[in-house]
Amino acid sequence: MKKFALTLTAALALSTSAAWSATEIQWWHAMGGVNGERVNKIASDFNKTQSEFKVVPVYKGNYTETMTAAIAAFRAHKQPHIVQVFEVGTATMMAAKGAVYPVEQLMKDNGIAFDKSQYLPAVISYYQTPGGELLSMPFNSSTPVLWYNKDAFAKAGVKAPPKTWAELFDAARKVRKAGYECGFSFGWQSWVMIENYSAWHNLPIGTKENGFAGLDTEFTFNNKAVKRILADVAASEKDKLFVYGGRRGDSLPLFTNAKCAMWMNSSAYYGGIKKQAKFNFGQTMLPLDTRVAKAPQNSIIGGATLWVLKGKAKGDYKGVAQFLKYLSSPKVQAWWHQETGYVPITKPAYELSKKQGFYDKNPGTDTAIKQLSLNPPTPNSRGLRFGNFVQVRDIINEEMEAIWSGKKSADKAMDDAVARGNVLLRKFEAANK
Repeated sequence: MKKFALTLTAALALSTSAAWSATEIQWWHAMGGVNGERVNKIASDFNKTQSEFKVVPVYKGNYTETMTAAIAAFRAHKQPHIVQVFEVGTATMMAAKGAVYPVEQLMKDNGIAFDKSQYLPAVISYYQTPGGELLSMPFNSSTPVLWYNKDAFAKAGVKAPPKTWAELFDAARKVRKAGYECGFSFGWQSWVMIENYSAWHNLPIGTKENGFAGLDTEFTFNNKAVKRILADVAASEKDKLFVYGGRRGDSLPLFTNAKCAMWMNSSAYYGGIKKQAKFNFGQTMLPLDTRVAKAPQNSIIGGATLWVLKGKAKGDYKGVAQFLKYLSSPKVQAWWHQETGYVPITKPAYELSKKQGFYDKNPGTDTAIKQLSLNPPTPNSRGLRFGNFVQVRDIINEEMEAIWSGKKSADKAMDDAVARGNVLLRKFEAANK
């Protein structure tokens, strides 16, 4: 018995020692709430697959706060191995010379097969260098869709979800007459009404292929089409066809509480809407402005990718590479997609979701994928890569809010947004020559 006890003690000691010897991989992220719990599950599930590495997810606040914290930490030599950065922070991360370990090079250095052809083109093209090297690992990618209240449509006699802006305004009038407080709202308004409206209609947001072809770019979104649609939306406020509810996801309750019958925002709100809405809902593609285009081009992504930072022990990056391989596996990506509404970043994950019957059981949940893959991206619809765009979005938000409050016309607001934004582009260009 004594011998058995000693053997058991030794075994436990070895087990404890092995657990303590696991190399920690720090992952800073911006996913709060339920999605934060899902991030923790992904890390925990990976940790169970092996004992050499332990991924430790750490919530660092919203996207801007997380990116800012990581940059400050790198300067202080206290950076994490992985940081989640939203899409408009791409140019800033690229400019952080010596800080980034390109994910494609990371996989190659650690002998992990990496086939870029398996990733959705509209997702991967956003994060590649001009030479085609993938800089960061796509993770939570989404695109805006039009959410609609099926019960409200039935009550108001709206027979089909709107395909055009004219039909959207018509549906808004009908649901207002049926007793709903507003027709439609939207969130992340720069992303939805400037960036994606432009891509959807194959209009440039700026010169130099929306910044992909050089830092000496200028904004051009103060064009006739953008000004006109914003003026139309503002004019519809009078009859509460449109109600503004905030810059990001603040307006979600307007939809889930059945006040507004339609809402344009990220496909990634699927999980939240499914949990909160007490009515039948659906999602469909963004409306087309037929005054601008005969058919839609493609929408662009939002969300974030995972950037690997340099400066850690060489052996640590073996664990980082293994984790990113696990993260992008069909099983994990299909689960993440189905739970959250973010698009699966790979074709195999999309096919697995179809095989599992997810889209049959949840009609419309492939809308985002269809939008992103509608047509091969053009220089106008590939995405955007502007320096200081985090701050530029704040400027756009301020100017758009001036429209909704009646302080400025759409013409004046967009001209001011472009002028103010171009000042920040020149500062970024000067700092990165």
